[in-house]
Amino acid sequence: MSLTAIGLAAHIQSLPDGVRIGIRFLADRFPESEARIAAALREPEAHGYLKRTRERLPSGRVVTRTVSCNQPTTDASPAAAAEPRPRPVRPVPEPPAPTPAPAPGPAPEKAPVPPPDSENAPTPVPRPPLSQPQVPDLDRHRAATDLLAGLRRHEPRLLLTEDDVRRLAPAVATWLERDARPDAVRRTLVADLPEPLTHPAGLLAHRLAALLPPPLPAAPAREAVPRPEPLQNCDGCDRAFRAPEPGHCRDCRSDLMEAA
Repeated sequence: MSLTAIGLAAHIQSLPDGVRIGIRFLADRFPESEARIAAALREPEAHGYLKRTRERLPSGRVVTRTVSCNQPTTDASPAAAAEPRPRPVRPVPEPPAPTPAPAPGPAPEKAPVPPPDSENAPTPVPRPPLSQPQVPDLDRHRAATDLLAGLRRHEPRLLLTEDDVRRLAPAVATWLERDARPDAVRRTLVADLPEPLTHPAGLLAHRLAALLPPPLPAAPAREAVPRPEPLQNCDGCDRAFRAPEPGHCRDCRSDLMEAA
Protein backbone atom coordinates (compact mmCIF):
# COMPACT_ATOMS: atom_id res chain seq x y z
CA MET A 1 0.00 0.00 0.00
CA SER A 2 1.06 3.62 -0.45
CA LEU A 3 2.33 5.69 2.47
CA THR A 4 -0.83 7.79 2.41
CA ALA A 5 -2.99 4.66 2.71
CA ILE A 6 -0.85 3.28 5.55
CA GLY A 7 -1.00 6.60 7.38
CA LEU A 8 -4.81 6.79 7.09
CA ALA A 9 -5.16 3.17 8.25
CA ALA A 10 -2.98 3.86 11.29
CA HIS A 11 -4.97 7.02 12.08
CA ILE A 12 -8.30 5.17 11.84
CA GLN A 13 -7.00 2.42 14.13
CA SER A 14 -6.06 5.03 16.74
CA LEU A 15 -9.59 6.48 16.90
CA PRO A 16 -12.14 5.40 19.53
CA ASP A 17 -15.29 3.53 18.55
CA GLY A 18 -18.07 5.54 17.02
CA VAL A 19 -16.12 8.50 15.62
CA ARG A 20 -16.72 9.82 12.13
CA ILE A 21 -14.21 8.87 9.45
CA GLY A 22 -15.99 9.95 6.29
CA ILE A 23 -14.00 11.29 3.36
CA ARG A 24 -15.07 14.88 4.00
CA PHE A 25 -14.24 14.58 7.71
CA LEU A 26 -10.73 13.30 6.92
CA ALA A 27 -10.23 16.02 4.27
CA ASP A 28 -11.07 18.67 6.86
CA ARG A 29 -8.53 17.17 9.27
CA PHE A 30 -5.63 16.57 6.88
CA PRO A 31 -4.17 18.63 3.99
CA GLU A 32 -4.85 15.91 1.37
CA SER A 33 -7.76 16.46 -1.02
CA GLU A 34 -10.98 14.41 -0.93
CA ALA A 35 -10.00 12.65 -4.16
CA ARG A 36 -6.63 11.57 -2.74
CA ILE A 37 -8.19 10.41 0.53
CA ALA A 38 -10.88 8.43 -1.32
CA ALA A 39 -8.19 6.72 -3.42
CA ALA A 40 -6.08 6.00 -0.32
CA LEU A 41 -9.06 4.42 1.51
CA ARG A 42 -9.64 2.02 -1.37
CA GLU A 43 -6.18 0.50 -0.85
CA PRO A 44 -6.67 -0.83 2.73
CA GLU A 45 -10.19 -1.91 1.70
CA ALA A 46 -8.77 -3.88 -1.22
CA HIS A 47 -6.22 -5.53 1.08
CA GLY A 48 -8.78 -6.42 3.72
CA TYR A 49 -7.90 -3.81 6.37
CA LEU A 50 -11.18 -1.91 5.94
CA LYS A 51 -14.67 -3.22 5.41
CA ARG A 52 -17.40 -0.83 4.33
CA THR A 53 -21.05 -1.88 4.02
CA ARG A 54 -24.11 0.07 2.99
CA GLU A 55 -27.04 0.22 5.42
CA ARG A 56 -30.44 1.81 5.23
CA LEU A 57 -31.63 3.63 8.36
CA PRO A 58 -35.26 3.51 9.52
CA SER A 59 -35.66 6.97 8.00
CA GLY A 60 -34.77 5.56 4.58
CA ARG A 61 -31.38 7.24 4.44
CA VAL A 62 -28.50 5.13 3.10
CA VAL A 63 -25.27 5.33 5.11
CA THR A 64 -21.91 3.58 5.10
CA ARG A 65 -20.70 1.59 8.11
CA THR A 66 -16.91 1.17 8.24
CA VAL A 67 -15.02 -1.46 10.24
CA SER A 68 -11.23 -1.27 10.62
CA CYS A 69 -9.34 -4.58 10.92
CA ASN A 70 -5.90 -5.32 12.34
CA GLN A 71 -5.05 -7.99 9.75
CA PRO A 72 -6.08 -8.40 6.10
CA THR A 73 -9.03 -10.77 5.76
CA THR A 74 -11.35 -12.02 3.04
CA ASP A 75 -14.73 -13.68 3.20
CA ALA A 76 -13.05 -17.06 2.69
CA SER A 77 -10.29 -16.62 5.25
CA PRO A 78 -10.34 -18.43 8.63
CA ALA A 79 -10.43 -15.09 10.46
CA ALA A 80 -13.73 -14.27 8.80
CA ALA A 81 -15.18 -17.62 9.89
CA ALA A 82 -14.16 -17.14 13.52
CA GLU A 83 -16.49 -15.51 15.98
CA PRO A 84 -16.10 -11.77 15.32
CA ARG A 85 -16.11 -8.89 17.75
CA PRO A 86 -16.60 -5.91 15.42
CA ARG A 87 -15.92 -2.33 16.49
CA PRO A 88 -17.88 -0.27 13.97
CA VAL A 89 -17.68 3.47 13.73
CA ARG A 90 -20.57 5.90 13.47
CA PRO A 91 -22.37 5.64 10.09
CA VAL A 92 -21.34 8.48 7.82
CA PRO A 93 -23.59 9.39 4.84
CA GLU A 94 -21.89 9.10 1.48
CA PRO A 95 -23.20 9.28 -2.11
CA PRO A 96 -25.27 6.17 -2.94
CA ALA A 97 -23.41 3.44 -4.81
CA PRO A 98 -24.58 2.54 -8.33
CA THR A 99 -24.88 -1.16 -7.38
CA PRO A 100 -27.17 -2.70 -4.74
CA ALA A 101 -25.76 -2.62 -1.24
CA PRO A 102 -24.45 -5.98 0.03
CA ALA A 103 -25.91 -7.46 3.17
CA PRO A 104 -23.88 -6.56 6.27
CA GLY A 105 -21.75 -9.41 7.48
CA PRO A 106 -19.59 -10.17 10.50
CA ALA A 107 -16.41 -8.21 10.91
CA PRO A 108 -13.16 -9.49 12.44
CA GLU A 109 -11.81 -8.27 15.73
CA LYS A 110 -10.05 -4.90 15.61
CA ALA A 111 -6.49 -4.75 16.86
CA PRO A 112 -3.71 -2.19 16.35
CA VAL A 113 -2.15 -2.09 12.91
CA PRO A 114 1.65 -2.44 12.99
CA PRO A 115 3.09 1.09 12.83
CA PRO A 116 4.56 2.06 9.45
CA ASP A 117 8.16 2.89 8.91
CA SER A 118 8.77 6.01 11.02
CA GLU A 119 11.14 7.45 8.43
CA ASN A 120 8.72 7.16 5.50
CA ALA A 121 5.29 7.43 7.15
CA PRO A 122 3.45 10.68 6.37
CA THR A 123 3.07 13.00 9.33
CA PRO A 124 -0.35 14.71 9.49
CA VAL A 125 0.04 18.47 9.54
CA PRO A 126 -2.53 20.17 11.80
CA ARG A 127 -4.29 23.10 10.25
CA PRO A 128 -3.75 26.47 11.93
CA PRO A 129 -6.88 27.94 13.51
CA LEU A 130 -8.79 30.74 11.83
CA SER A 131 -8.03 34.19 13.21
CA GLN A 132 -10.52 36.57 14.80
CA PRO A 133 -10.39 40.39 14.60
CA GLN A 134 -9.29 42.14 17.76
CA VAL A 135 -11.98 44.82 17.49
CA PRO A 136 -15.41 43.78 16.14
CA ASP A 137 -16.51 46.08 13.35
CA LEU A 138 -19.83 45.59 11.54
CA ASP A 139 -18.75 47.41 8.38
CA ARG A 140 -15.51 45.43 8.16
CA HIS A 141 -17.37 42.15 8.72
CA ARG A 142 -19.86 43.08 5.99
CA ALA A 143 -16.99 43.85 3.61
CA ALA A 144 -15.41 40.46 4.41
CA THR A 145 -18.71 38.67 3.74
CA ASP A 146 -19.16 40.45 0.40
CA LEU A 147 -15.58 39.60 -0.59
CA LEU A 148 -16.08 35.88 0.08
CA ALA A 149 -19.50 35.71 -1.58
CA GLY A 150 -18.12 37.48 -4.67
CA LEU A 151 -15.11 35.21 -5.19
CA ARG A 152 -17.06 33.11 -7.69
CA ARG A 153 -17.21 36.14 -10.01
CA HIS A 154 -13.43 35.97 -10.33
CA GLU A 155 -13.06 32.16 -10.04
CA PRO A 156 -16.19 30.01 -10.63
CA ARG A 157 -14.67 27.10 -8.68
CA LEU A 158 -14.73 29.17 -5.47
CA LEU A 159 -18.48 28.77 -5.00
CA LEU A 160 -19.07 28.84 -1.24
CA THR A 161 -22.13 28.00 0.82
CA GLU A 162 -23.66 30.46 3.27
CA ASP A 163 -22.22 28.43 6.16
CA ASP A 164 -18.75 28.60 4.58
CA VAL A 165 -19.03 32.39 4.20
CA ARG A 166 -20.13 32.84 7.84
CA ARG A 167 -17.27 30.62 9.07
CA LEU A 168 -14.54 32.34 7.01
CA ALA A 169 -15.74 35.96 7.31
CA PRO A 170 -14.00 36.66 10.69
CA ALA A 171 -10.66 35.53 9.21
CA VAL A 172 -11.06 37.87 6.21
CA ALA A 173 -12.08 40.68 8.60
CA THR A 174 -8.78 40.12 10.44
CA TRP A 175 -6.88 40.69 7.17
CA LEU A 176 -8.83 43.90 6.59
CA GLU A 177 -8.21 44.97 10.19
CA ARG A 178 -4.48 44.67 9.47
CA ASP A 179 -4.84 47.16 6.61
CA ALA A 180 -4.80 44.57 3.82
CA ARG A 181 -6.64 45.94 0.79
CA PRO A 182 -9.67 43.89 -0.36
CA ASP A 183 -8.23 43.43 -3.86
CA ALA A 184 -4.95 42.12 -2.34
CA VAL A 185 -6.89 39.65 -0.19
CA ARG A 186 -8.87 38.51 -3.23
CA ARG A 187 -5.74 37.97 -5.34
CA THR A 188 -4.17 35.87 -2.57
CA LEU A 189 -7.24 33.64 -2.29
CA VAL A 190 -7.74 32.99 -6.02
CA ALA A 191 -4.09 32.63 -7.10
CA ASP A 192 -2.62 29.27 -8.21
CA LEU A 193 -5.61 27.06 -7.37
CA PRO A 194 -4.87 23.30 -7.48
CA GLU A 195 -6.38 20.87 -9.94
CA PRO A 196 -8.79 19.38 -9.16
CA LEU A 197 -10.27 21.72 -6.55
CA THR A 198 -12.58 19.47 -4.53
CA HIS A 199 -12.88 21.41 -1.27
CA PRO A 200 -12.71 25.19 -1.90
CA ALA A 201 -13.73 26.19 1.64
CA GLY A 202 -10.93 24.10 3.15
CA LEU A 203 -8.36 25.61 0.79
CA LEU A 204 -9.50 29.16 1.61
CA ALA A 205 -9.41 28.42 5.36
CA HIS A 206 -5.83 27.15 5.03
CA ARG A 207 -4.69 30.22 3.05
CA LEU A 208 -6.41 32.69 5.39
CA ALA A 209 -4.69 31.12 8.40
CA ALA A 210 -1.27 30.30 6.93
CA LEU A 211 -0.77 33.53 4.94
CA LEU A 212 -2.15 35.98 7.52
CA PRO A 213 -0.06 39.20 7.28
CA PRO A 214 1.36 40.73 10.47
CA PRO A 215 -0.09 43.98 11.83
CA LEU A 216 1.43 47.13 10.46
CA PRO A 217 3.97 48.78 12.80
CA ALA A 218 2.83 51.90 14.56
CA ALA A 219 3.39 55.10 12.58
CA PRO A 220 6.22 57.23 13.95
CA ALA A 221 5.08 60.22 15.97
CA ARG A 222 5.33 63.51 14.12
CA GLU A 223 7.71 66.07 15.56
CA ALA A 224 6.02 69.18 16.85
CA VAL A 225 6.49 72.10 14.44
CA PRO A 226 7.18 75.36 16.29
CA ARG A 227 4.54 77.97 15.68
CA PRO A 228 5.80 81.25 14.15
CA GLU A 229 5.65 84.41 16.21
CA PRO A 230 2.59 86.60 15.61
CA LEU A 231 2.62 89.56 13.23
CA GLN A 232 2.98 93.01 14.80
CA ASN A 233 2.70 96.51 13.28
CA CYS A 234 5.81 98.61 13.84
CA ASP A 235 5.18 101.57 16.11
CA GLY A 236 7.57 103.68 14.00
CA CYS A 237 6.89 102.82 10.31
CA ASP A 238 3.70 100.76 10.67
CA ARG A 239 5.37 97.94 8.76
CA ALA A 240 4.36 94.38 9.68
CA PHE A 241 6.96 92.23 11.36
CA ARG A 242 6.97 89.12 13.54
CA ALA A 243 7.68 89.50 17.23
CA PRO A 244 6.29 88.14 20.49
CA GLU A 245 5.13 91.65 21.55
CA PRO A 246 4.32 94.99 19.85
CA GLY A 247 7.19 97.45 19.32
CA HIS A 248 9.55 98.53 16.59
CA CYS A 249 10.75 96.52 13.61
CA ARG A 250 14.44 95.74 13.19
CA ASP A 251 15.13 98.72 10.90
CA CYS A 252 13.44 101.18 13.27
CA ARG A 253 15.32 99.73 16.21
CA SER A 254 18.60 100.27 14.33
CA ASP A 255 17.65 103.89 13.58
CA LEU A 256 16.79 104.47 17.21
CA MET A 257 20.11 103.03 18.32
CA GLU A 258 22.03 105.26 15.85
CA ALA A 259 20.08 108.36 17.00
CA ALA A 260 20.91 107.57 20.60
